[in-house]
Amino acid sequence: MLLDARIQAIIPSWGGVSAIDLIPHLDFEALAAAEPTWVIGYSDISTLLTPITLRTGMATLHGGNLLDTPYEVPEALMSWIDIALLPAGSTFRQASPGVYRVNNWDDWESTPDVTKHSWNGTGAWLRLDRGQATINATGRLVGGCIETLINLAGTPYLDTLPLLGNADKGLIVYVEASGADATTICRHLHGMRLAGFFDGAQAILVGRTGAPDSPTLTQAEAVHDALGTLDVPIIGNVECGHVPPHLPIVNGALGHLVFNDQEQYLEQTLL
Repeated sequence: MLLDARIQAIIPSWGGVSAIDLIPHLDFEALAAAEPTWVIGYSDISTLLTPITLRTGMATLHGGNLLDTPYEVPEALMSWIDIALLPAGSTFRQASPGVYRVNNWDDWESTPDVTKHSWNGTGAWLRLDRGQATINATGRLVGGCIETLINLAGTPYLDTLPLLGNADKGLIVYVEASGADATTICRHLHGMRLAGFFDGAQAILVGRTGAPDSPTLTQAEAVHDALGTLDVPIIGNVECGHVPPHLPIVNGALGHLVFNDQEQYLEQTLL
């Protein structure tokens, strides 16, 4: 499908559990030479999205899966469909809608026609680092699900150097926890940092999560423990993970992150 010019987008129904099985079977040289095809998804699908972008230069779209797509999109966000239809060179801006839904999935088998989320939480982005200065960071976007990407850390499939080499101002890295407890997430993030995944990061976005804290460590503390020494801005509660709604992020796009007392947004330019 990735090499079939008639297919413009590939989107799985759900996140999956073992996308890493496919990695050794992908012909990255053929993909790099082919007409680009959008690959969309999140969760375990980021195990495919991130290596495809890093190894081929082809943009991929970290956003909702097929079962998330019928939901109405809150103001301040965009549907992955609208983003995928944009021409190269387009710039779009997204921000926190201020609402979310945690630990309460719809039963699609009994209600397949559902199109509205029942929001059960409110909240905006917040700083997880201890800096106070205004954030105005620019860099190429890359990231994904912590629990799946950790298995590629230190391998050629998660080497950000090719992308960093094409970024005049570094990277903006985003990560999100699916369901692992805070201690496990802390270990995973340390491992990804030691493997160089955050090298060149000008800012880090951390997705809002419903994953549990540990007895002596919260999810936010896990992030600070593992990434605080990088001395870069870290923004938490971003809508880029397993807690709806979804803020689609294009791997490989040029990102511009602004965070101050008056406004907080992520702007993306399709290259």
